[in-house]
Amino acid sequence: MPVVKTDDGAEVRIICGEYQGQKGPARDIAIEPSYLDVSIPAGGTFRHAIAGEHTAFAYVFEGEKAGTLILFSKDGQGVEIEAGQKPMRFLLVSGKPLREPVAWSGPIVMNTHDELALAFRELRAGTFVKHGLKAML
Repeated sequence: MPVVKTDDGAEVRIICGEYQGQKGPARDIAIEPSYLDVSIPAGGTFRHAIAGEHTAFAYVFEGEKAGTLILFSKDGQGVEIEAGQKPMRFLLVSGKPLREPVAWSGPIVMNTHDELALAFRELRAGTFVKHGLKAML
């Protein structure tokens, strides 16, 4: 996984997408996702351009604001994130919105309640994952 160190001292692991010309290992995905694992030293700053039509959020999992989820507006300007008096680490995720309906129950997310019902029937029958794998092979 590529790692980029910025002039401001941040370290960016590129899981998917691109940062400063480096591309992550997951590629050619229709919604053009970007998954960046970002570490910023105390007092440091991280900047990243995000396409205006993309939805973007950050989940902070280390530092003063650990456990915080931030949803960014779609203004096309990108993000600028500053660490406080302690270092911080977060996952920055962005991509084209799917604009599809969402039906969610427990661990399964589908588009309709009928699809959910079918998924749970397949789960109980032991064919949920196997069925999907057979279809892909």
